[in-house]
Amino acid sequence: MAFTVIIPARFESSRLPGKPLMDIHGKPMIQWTWLQAKKSGADRIIIATENAEVARVCEGFGAEVCLTGNHHTSGTERIAEVIDLAHIQGDDIIVNVQGDEPMLPPELIHQVADGLSDHPEISMATLCETIDDMETVFNPHAVKVCRDVANRAINFSRAPLPWSRDTFVEDVKTLPENWAYKRHIGLYAYRAGFVKQYVSWPECDLEHVEKLEQLRVLWHGEKILVLDALCDAGVGVDTQADLERVRVLLSNV
Repeated sequence: MAFTVIIPARFESSRLPGKPLMDIHGKPMIQWTWLQAKKSGADRIIIATENAEVARVCEGFGAEVCLTGNHHTSGTERIAEVIDLAHIQGDDIIVNVQGDEPMLPPELIHQVADGLSDHPEISMATLCETIDDMETVFNPHAVKVCRDVANRAINFSRAPLPWSRDTFVEDVKTLPENWAYKRHIGLYAYRAGFVKQYVSWPECDLEHVEKLEQLRVLWHGEKILVLDALCDAGVGVDTQADLERVRVLLSNV
């Protein structure tokens, strides 16, 4: 199975400006992410950035880089431009690996690509993991997902999804016994032609409310395969505190 990894690396992060070039034990964060992607079995890895300095640094450690426009509102839009610029064919499988995932296991990159390859009737695949604490269930930064019997997404939400009426009316500190909450892992595989279709759709109302771009897919009646991750997804970097935590975790690597 052939697939291409595209790593969006936006320099102007609202919460942590300059994030791709933040140092982690002598390497910029984007290099750590790229090194993990290299272990995934991908046929091609492209770093997509709007910033010339990020591009220069990435080329310096040997990465293929695509310099994109600075008008994109999401990583998916940036990937759509790369698909055009790199002449990627419509049936090719693309895996979107966020540049702020320096600990992302390569097994998960391969898993999501393999899952999409095994389901030709589906245009998009992603992963999830079980939530085992109430703090995460009620944390709006942890996106919850519900699936049908075939592991296709029914809905995504920042709210506790579903709401356990019988449990939460009594005690919101206890996980319900009859439901295993799932946290969405923001790792996507899609066919290149579908990415171009996706960015042609306007933002939908539900996406606007939740600020979750994958809801646009469900809004238009498309299916998203959601597989249980084979292993822990590691720690992504959204804040300075996340960065410090990753530095500690990678100190012995």
